[in-house]
Amino acid sequence: MALRRRAAVLGKPIAHSLSPVIHTAGYAAAGLTGWSYTRIECAAAELPALVAGLGPEWAGLSVTMPGKEAALAVAAQASPVAVAVGAANTLVRRPDGSWYADNTDVGGMVDVLTAAGVRPGATVTVLGAGGTARAALAAAALLDVRTATVVARRPEAVEELGSVARAVGLSMAGASWAVAADRCRADVVISTVPKGVADPLAAMIAWRPDTVLFDALYDPWPTPLAASAQVAGCRIVSGLDLLLAQAVGQFEQFTGVSAPRDAMAAALHASRH
Repeated sequence: MALRRRAAVLGKPIAHSLSPVIHTAGYAAAGLTGWSYTRIECAAAELPALVAGLGPEWAGLSVTMPGKEAALAVAAQASPVAVAVGAANTLVRRPDGSWYADNTDVGGMVDVLTAAGVRPGATVTVLGAGGTARAALAAAALLDVRTATVVARRPEAVEELGSVARAVGLSMAGASWAVAADRCRADVVISTVPKGVADPLAAMIAWRPDTVLFDALYDPWPTPLAASAQVAGCRIVSGLDLLLAQAVGQFEQFTGVSAPRDAMAAALHASRH
């Protein structure tokens, strides 16, 4: 009988998560018959006790909001990128029972932006200054961009991102939300703001057709921002693209086998239609 192995996504709220769809499809396609992947409702304060109580059958955990900082704190070791960003979306069980933290959001962003044609030397504008913006700055550094500008509603939030930029060796500037539309004339625009916040910009931006827009949202899709950029001929990357890319990285760390990306992508897109 195959050894039972378990994984799950932790967060609050969590019922909407599509991660089980992606990972379960991956297990089936890879022939991992003893594996299961579930959702667990878990607030940040509850995460340490939950993780400590997991048995040896648990191979890994995907962590979404609001537990990414707590996930980093419970790990015995962490990847340099997770440390630099100050957050982990991935916990991997080590043979000694300890947990290793990583942030596959960063590698996922690098993958999807590279696939969209982003090359070294690009200029990047990041809309928003929260957790996803941290990952975006780390991804920008790995893409060898020339400059990154963070546009946010709160100046103090931009200042807080300065430590992340320094940790990843990235030159970063800040800008106020009043000039957001002007700053979207960059080679790459990464929108990390909550649903609705960037909607007014859609009618204000004079998009360059060679700009790549990555909008971290995916429900509803397209967002007004993405729709306006698409009309202008921009290449578009959605939050759904990132969801798949970061899950591929997690799958491979959890299982130790190559991810069947096509099967995982097909299951994800089927769940949306």
